[in-house]
Amino acid sequence: MKNIVILVSGRGSNMQAILEAQLPLKVAAVISNKAAAPALEIARQHGVATFTLSHRDYLDRESFDRAMAEIIDGHHADLVVLAGFMRILSPWFVEHYRNRLINIHPSLLPAFTGLDPHARALAEGVKIHGCTVHFVTNELDRGPIVAQAAVPVYPDDDEAALAARVLEQEHRIYPAALRWFAEDRLTIAGNGSVLLKNQEKPGGVLPVPDLVG
Repeated sequence: MKNIVILVSGRGSNMQAILEAQLPLKVAAVISNKAAAPALEIARQHGVATFTLSHRDYLDRESFDRAMAEIIDGHHADLVVLAGFMRILSPWFVEHYRNRLINIHPSLLPAFTGLDPHARALAEGVKIHGCTVHFVTNELDRGPIVAQAAVPVYPDDDEAALAARVLEQEHRIYPAALRWFAEDRLTIAGNGSVLLKNQEKPGGVLPVPDLVG
């Protein structure tokens, strides 16, 4: 069975969805850079070892990342899972876990990379929004895409309403993507695209029923 280590900074709703999904993998540890992160208590309730490292205790980004890596490697992680981890990772860390570092972003990448994707989507007037699971590279939110799910954007949406609709799909596709990883169904091709063995939907897309066009 494969091991994963989850990195969190806040409430941990995606982490909780992963823990409750009964996946064929072991969550070996949860690490947070915030001692007060609610995610830590959720992890403890699921019997998962938790660790807190404050980035403020380290001289620079890479030294903090190396301290995290000691914990991660000590738990023999096959995959490092970012679940609301609000830190930009150093090039050293990204390279150390190349093709073993995964994230979920609340937009249909490559649209709306970075911060405030829901507000920007509403400002642009898009009709379809969503979320993306992707492998992490040194280019922000530009790594190989594993899975996406789309949601409609309604005329009366505000940022909170749209974010909640997207979050429902995050809780669906992140566990699905990790299941594919656990089952050795994911391959990163030479062109940087992710191939899914025995896929039921092209390109790992998980459509939402009754999507309005």
